[in-house]
Amino acid sequence: MYGHSSLTIGRLAKAAGVGVETVRYYQSRGLLRVPPASGAFRIYPLAAIDRIAFIKRAQSLGFSLDEVHSLLDLEDGRNRRAIQSVTQARLAQIDDKLGELNRMRGVLSDLLNRCRQTGQMHVCPIIETLAGARPPT
Repeated sequence: MYGHSSLTIGRLAKAAGVGVETVRYYQSRGLLRVPPASGAFRIYPLAAIDRIAFIKRAQSLGFSLDEVHSLLDLEDGRNRRAIQSVTQARLAQIDDKLGELNRMRGVLSDLLNRCRQTGQMHVCPIIETLAGARPPT
């Protein structure tokens, strides 16, 4: 991809498809090493592109940056129990979120159906619920 074996922060960001601010943020979170300065610039190894890609893929699966940090610490794949533990915790969070989303969907669906069934002479159940006159079911 790049003929150089090392990159400046701007080239790293471009190659990884992120902004320079993102690279700096990852560094501040301990997800990406800050290389020593080489003259006026810091030079990043090509492997930093892969590390950023790892971070972005993990985020796309819903892992928080703290969880990504844990996964990066386990990147060699040897401590499978720890990797499984982080992943199982993320799955539990997703299940909880799905449960909450299903509950919200049910309430909104019910409110919408009741709103469609009530006449103009009655207060819309959606507005009534949001105003606090009626608790969501």
